[in-house]
Amino acid sequence: MSIVDKFWNWLGVQNEEIKEEYYELPESTQDAKKNIANVVSIHTNKTMKVVVCEPEKFEEVQALADHLRNRKQLIINFENTPKEISQRIIDFISGTTYSLDGDSQQVGPHIFIFTPSNVEIARDHRTVIRKQGFVNTFGGER
Repeated sequence: MSIVDKFWNWLGVQNEEIKEEYYELPESTQDAKKNIANVVSIHTNKTMKVVVCEPEKFEEVQALADHLRNRKQLIINFENTPKEISQRIIDFISGTTYSLDGDSQQVGPHIFIFTPSNVEIARDHRTVIRKQGFVNTFGGER
């Protein structure tokens, strides 16, 4: 150690050599292949179910509500159901749909669709306008 080095050490400045260490990474393709094999797809193709029914009596309404609770869509045809019973069923299923944050829509004169919260009904605004009597199907005024 020279006098200059002793002086710098006395001041607190040390002249240290920095050693850089290099590490070699092993070239292992087997580990990379193992990691690729562990990749799992997060997109599952879960099928959505639609239940189509024609209730004849009010006693069938609980089974219909259970379908909604199980996240299945309901399409109900009331064409052959007495008017009083169909109104009671619509009221009951509408309440069930509301409590499950679902949605409902009348599709035809006697056909309704009820969906759980995980299904969105895309509404056609032309049918709403037609129902209100503003436009006929060919685009002209009535």
